[in-house]
Amino acid sequence: MKRALITGYTGQDGSYLAELLLAKGYRVFGLVRRSATPSDQNVAHLAGRVEIVLGDLTDQTSLLAAVEASQPDEVYNLGAQSFVGVSWVAPEATAQVTALGATRLLEAVRAARPGARFYQASSSEMFGLTPPPQSEATPFHPRSPYGVSKLYAHWATVNARESYGLFACSGILFNHESPRRGLEFVTRKVARAAARISRGFEFTVRLGNLEARRDWGFAGDYVEAMWRMLQEDQPTDYVIGTGQTQTVRELVKLAFDRVGLDYHEHVELDDTLVRPAEVPVLLADATRARSRFGWEPKVAFAQLVAMMVDAELALIDGPARAIGAHRRTVANERTSAYS
Repeated sequence: MKRALITGYTGQDGSYLAELLLAKGYRVFGLVRRSATPSDQNVAHLAGRVEIVLGDLTDQTSLLAAVEASQPDEVYNLGAQSFVGVSWVAPEATAQVTALGATRLLEAVRAARPGARFYQASSSEMFGLTPPPQSEATPFHPRSPYGVSKLYAHWATVNARESYGLFACSGILFNHESPRRGLEFVTRKVARAAARISRGFEFTVRLGNLEARRDWGFAGDYVEAMWRMLQEDQPTDYVIGTGQTQTVRELVKLAFDRVGLDYHEHVELDDTLVRPAEVPVLLADATRARSRFGWEPKVAFAQLVAMMVDAELALIDGPARAIGAHRRTVANERTSAYS
């Protein structure tokens, strides 16, 4: 039975990856920080199946202890301060977690489990201003503290591979989304707004640049690419994306069409939500991943948006139906009692 350690286990990618590895018969360890208010909504269904180890990407000692305790065959570093917008507000914290966190974990692996295979979650934000399409050979030009931090972690992974012979890969993943995405990300924000507006809980949603173009895919497809990278004979880096691009405006239209609304009536533009340094277009060239291990995305963009909007509607309508059923039951009991 192979053993895997996942940082960022409670996040979107961590939860899908844990499901994939469990289905493949792995013994899975999830690294989590000690917190007074744990956030485990993405992984509640995995309780008892994934073994929790405490650790923090800002603390070298805890990472070494986590690697020693789990003795993993594979390590997936998905933990990060992953919201681009926050990185301008908290650049130092972003660097501590996202950049130096990867270095700390690589050092822990090198000290306690040098034979383990290591996956680093790199990001298309490292390309930033570089014209598309972007492949493994494309120069980097990050445009945010987040992108800069991811680039540091990416090169730290390359350096560990070249200096110490670690089996260390970086997956340069383009935007990948799901119903488990954090509320601060534009895809989840739009899906949630469309659902709530359609049910009368809100009337408008404020957005920034509607013309930014991204290569969006489904997170459940992308975690399989992570796993496949670590099954190859030799470690290297891979771009993962759909090879198609859509604007934020197209995302919004699809989401509001899903609930039968005209987005023009509900979207307000807010200049404060525009990035200090915008990334106009990100578009993946995933030829290497296709040719080496046959990876292809399965969920199309329109399917992804529909999936996310439907999940938000279920969150709203599920409790509403439950409350309605409860009220009907109470009313029926009262009628029976007085008849």
